[in-house]
Amino acid sequence: MTQKMEKSMKRIAKFHKVSFEQFKGDWQDTFGAVDEEELRSIYERIRLPERATEGSAGYDFFSPQAVSLNPGETVKIPTGVRVEIDAGWVLQIFPRSSLGFKYRLQLDNTVGIIDSDYFYSDNEGHMFIKMTNDSKSGKSLSLTAGMGFAQGIFLPYGITMDDNCTGIRNGGFGSTNQERGQ
Repeated sequence: MTQKMEKSMKRIAKFHKVSFEQFKGDWQDTFGAVDEEELRSIYERIRLPERATEGSAGYDFFSPQAVSLNPGETVKIPTGVRVEIDAGWVLQIFPRSSLGFKYRLQLDNTVGIIDSDYFYSDNEGHMFIKMTNDSKSGKSLSLTAGMGFAQGIFLPYGITMDDNCTGIRNGGFGSTNQERGQ
């Protein structure tokens, strides 16, 4: 990274692996019983998200295991990754552009939103990415282990002047609505 570019970039986050125990429970909940040795091998292959070039905005997320998706099929991938984010920032997750273009690969929630307080959830802030191959031309998608399939972009956000939020997160998807009784 050039010195000029490095000086202008804010360092606001750090990726971590979730613990093996958290990954094991989430992987088995998603894919069923798996041999412990095989699961350890999958866990050891987890790559933390990274940018491909110094000008890239997106951090590529990598598949921990080979996955095939025929048109219309959906898969939920426990990434084994969590992220520690400074307050005032959010991580947004999208499909990799090339996969969206070639296969109409789509995230089932359209855009993943990872809030800074998710890191402290009971599930260690384990990020899952659920996606569908929405190919209209019959193309099957095969991801190899270690292949980039999604990208995350950090963005700053603001709050309203009259914001009085004091809620505390303790969970993942949908947990903030549960706190408000919705």
